[in-house]
Amino acid sequence: MILRDLYHWVLSWAESPHAIWALGAMSFAESSFFPIPPDVLLMALTLAQPSQGLWFAAVTTAASVLGGLFGYLIGLFGGRPLLRRWIGESRMQQIHDTFQRYEAWAILIAGFTPIPYKVFTIAAGVFYVNPRVFVVASLISRGARFFLVAGTIQLFGPWMKAFIERYFDVLSVAFFVLLVGGFLMIRRRRHAG
Repeated sequence: MILRDLYHWVLSWAESPHAIWALGAMSFAESSFFPIPPDVLLMALTLAQPSQGLWFAAVTTAASVLGGLFGYLIGLFGGRPLLRRWIGESRMQQIHDTFQRYEAWAILIAGFTPIPYKVFTIAAGVFYVNPRVFVVASLISRGARFFLVAGTIQLFGPWMKAFIERYFDVLSVAFFVLLVGGFLMIRRRRHAG
């Protein structure tokens, strides 16, 4: 009930003269603590002004990456002692080693799929992910997600919004599987050749 009300509140900003600022603020906040993804407002704004869709996607991407850096700082300066108290030093070291090994992939996956990006932005700070890797992976994954959403709505209109809202989780997992499958095929061909 609360999330549904919050969802409708987010949509109400689409008709505001301050919609672009609301989009930026929500994109920033969602990357570190806000529960509603900015895609909701991005879709509404792009439907209302299709010619501005790519601009809206750029604003969403930039604000989301900046919000991710804020989440990174939360993790860097406050998350480690708290996590150590909850799970202990040895378990934390195991997670740290795994996160370090797959840092770029973890951020790419979280930035594009419905997995809460904020969890990974904070974890990236807790586990000392290289800030450059974090920013590049965030720009790629968040940009791919938001430009794909805005671009498909520009091309296909209102019915695409309903389709994306209904099947976003399935579509993002399918895209991720194709992405990883393509990467593995290229890697296998390089090793075979």
